[in-house]
Amino acid sequence: MPTTQLITDTVIRDALLSAVQNVCRTMMRCDATVGPSDPEQSGAPGLISSVGFGGAVSGVVYLCLEDDFAVHATGKILGLSAPEIRLHGFEVMKDAIGEVTNMIAGGFKNKLCDLGFPCMLTLPTIMRGQHLTVVTLKGTEHHVFNFAVDGHRMIAEVQIKAE
Repeated sequence: MPTTQLITDTVIRDALLSAVQNVCRTMMRCDATVGPSDPEQSGAPGLISSVGFGGAVSGVVYLCLEDDFAVHATGKILGLSAPEIRLHGFEVMKDAIGEVTNMIAGGFKNKLCDLGFPCMLTLPTIMRGQHLTVVTLKGTEHHVFNFAVDGHRMIAEVQIKAE
C-alpha cells in the first residue's frame, strides 16, 4: 500500500493538532484552539520556526508567530516578563520557541513512527524579520492550520513527502 494512503489528511491533521495542544498545555499552561485553515494565510510577520524530519517520510513542521506572541509564549514558558525577555535579547526567545517547535514536530513525528514510518528530527531553525512567508517545497503535500493561543494567532504548517 502506498505511503500516501496510510498518511491521510486526517492523520496529518489529528497528529499536528494533538501535538500543538499537548505542547501548549504542557509548556505554556494554556489551550490551543484550532480555527479554519487557509493556505493563503501562510506565514506571519515576525518569526518562523521550523523543524524538519526525515526517514521513511520527510518534511518540515513550521510555526509562524507574530513577535508579541513569541514574547508572550517565551514569558509563559520561562516565567519572565516581557521587559525581562527583551533585556535578555532574541537568544532567549529563540531558544524557547525553538523548543516549542521541536516538541510539536516530535509529537507529530511520533505519530508517523507509530504508523510504521520511522523518521528523525533536525535541529530547530528560527527566522525573524518582516513579512516572512513559508514557501511550499517541491513535491510535498502542504497543510496549514490556524490556532488561537491565549488570544494570539499561531499558524502551524506541515509539508510532507513520501520517500
